[in-house]
Amino acid sequence: MEGYGSDGRAAGPFWVMAKPMGPRCNLDCTYCYYLDKVKLYPDQSRFRMAPDVLETFVRDFIASQAHAGMTEIQFVWQGGEPTMLGLDYFRAIVALQRRYCPPGHAVRNALQTNGTLLDDEWARFLHDEEFLVGLSIDGPPHLHDEYRRDRRDLPSSARVLSAWELLTRHRVETNVLCVVSDRNAGSPLDVYRYLREIGVEFMQFIPVVERIDRQGGLAPPPRPGDEDLATAPWSVAPKDYGRFLCSIFDEWVRRDVGRVFVQLFDLQLGIWAGQPASLCVFAETCGSGLALEHNGDLYACDHYVYPEYRLGNIGQTPLETLATLPRQRQFGLDKKARLPAVCTTCRWRFACHGGCPKHRFLPVPDGGTERLNYFCEANRMFFAHAAPFLEAMARLVHRGRPAADIMDMLAKREAAAPGG
Repeated sequence: MEGYGSDGRAAGPFWVMAKPMGPRCNLDCTYCYYLDKVKLYPDQSRFRMAPDVLETFVRDFIASQAHAGMTEIQFVWQGGEPTMLGLDYFRAIVALQRRYCPPGHAVRNALQTNGTLLDDEWARFLHDEEFLVGLSIDGPPHLHDEYRRDRRDLPSSARVLSAWELLTRHRVETNVLCVVSDRNAGSPLDVYRYLREIGVEFMQFIPVVERIDRQGGLAPPPRPGDEDLATAPWSVAPKDYGRFLCSIFDEWVRRDVGRVFVQLFDLQLGIWAGQPASLCVFAETCGSGLALEHNGDLYACDHYVYPEYRLGNIGQTPLETLATLPRQRQFGLDKKARLPAVCTTCRWRFACHGGCPKHRFLPVPDGGTERLNYFCEANRMFFAHAAPFLEAMARLVHRGRPAADIMDMLAKREAAAPGG
C-alpha cells in the first residue's frame, strides 16, 4: 500500500481531518452525518479540544510529516463547525505551528466551514495566514435552504452568501463544497450556473447517502445482515446523481475548462492521463486519511468514526504510531481486497476502484454475499458519457497542449455538423 513500508511504519505522508469542536455546529443540516457523533461521548457537554491535546496534535503531526519527507505540511480543520471555537483559538493554532515547524518546512491550513460566523476580522486572518477555505453552498437559496438550516429552523443561504462575498473581498483562497441530495440533484445547471455566476472557480460536488438503522438512527458502515436497511430520504438516487454529473460536465467541457475547476472532472482527467487518483474515493487503496476528535481520539477515517474504528488516543500513544498500526494498514488494503468480483472485470475499474467502502452496501447482480457501491450506476453513467472527452483532453495534455483546447475543438466540430 502506498504510504507504508514493509515494517508497517510510515514511508509516506498521511493526513488528518482534525475536529477541534467535535460534532458541535450552529447549523442543523438535515443530511449531516457528523452531528450524530455526540452519541460517542454521552458524558460530555463541552466539545472543545483542550490546549494540551491541541499542542500534542500540532507538534506530533508536524514531526510525522517531516519524518515522511514532506516539506509542506497540510493541516485540515473541520467539524462540526470549527469557527465556533473563535478566532483566538485559531491564532493559537498558528502560533503552535510556527513554534514546531522545523527550518526548511512550511505549514498550510485548510478550514471547512458553513461561513455563518465569519466577519471581516476572520477574513483578514484567513487571508494573512493563507488559509484555504472550503465553504458549503448547495446551490441557489431555494435549494441550499432545503436542508442547510440553523437550530431555529431558519435558512442559512443569506448568511453563507455574505460569507462568500466577504472571503472574495479579502482575497481568501476559497473553494465551494456542494452536497448533492435528493432536492438539488434534479437542478444540475441551476446549481452549477449559480455557483459560476457568483464567482466560484473551484467546486466539489459531494453526493450524500446514508442508511437508517432499525432504531431509526443513521446506520454504521455495512455489516452482514443489514442488507435490507433503507436509505435516508435525503439520499440522492444513483441515476439522479449520474444525470447531475453528466449535465454539468456537458456545459463545463464546452465553455469552462481551465476557468472553472470541478474536483471530480479534474481528478478524472488526471486518471485518464495516467496519474494516480488524488482522492481516496477513487484510489485503489485508502487508509491514509484519518479523523481526530476533540479529545484526541484518532479514527480510521472521517466516514468511520465509530467505536470499532477507534485507533487510540494521541495523548496516550504517539500519532504516527497510531496512524501506522497494522490494523490501519489493513483497513486501507481492504478496499482492494474486498472489491466485488464484478468490479474486477469492469471497464471503469481504473477510474473508480469500487468507490468508498462505506457506500458498498448494495447486493451484487449475481445474488452473492459481496456488496456493490451505491453510486456504481452513477459512476458508470458518468464515465461512459465523459470518456470520449476525457480521452481527448488526456491526448492534448500528453502533447503538451492545454486541456482547455477541447472547447475550440468541440465548437468547430459542432458548428460543422449538420444543423450546427
